[in-house]
Amino acid sequence: QVQLVESGGGLVQAGGSLRLSCVASGRTFSTTAMGWFRQAPGKEREFVATIKWTTGSTYYADSVKGRFAISRDNAKNTVYLQMNSLNPEDTAVYSCAARTLRTTSPIGVLITERGYDYWGQGTQVTVSS
Repeated sequence: QVQLVESGGGLVQAGGSLRLSCVASGRTFSTTAMGWFRQAPGKEREFVATIKWTTGSTYYADSVKGRFAISRDNAKNTVYLQMNSLNPEDTAVYSCAARTLRTTSPIGVLITERGYDYWGQGTQVTVSS
């Protein structure tokens, strides 16, 4: 089992920045990749960014590329999402997710919810215009 706890959400004006954190605990040695997803009111949850735990390679949704950056601190079992140039369309509940015990992690899988085994409860990000 892996437990995930997000923090760092809040209210920010358009053009501002926030940094989200997600701390993993439990059987973290089995982590293969971690990702961030978001769900806006009335919309389905969508992929934001992912990072492979051992190589550090990253992948982003087109909507956030160039504005958001995902990173990890292996020693702290923490993944971060630095969000810059925020706009109202970024308003959503942001959740982190962990993929465990896999020998391969194709990007085509990591951009989908089914690519992950554990989920945090989410943190609200609200961007005002």
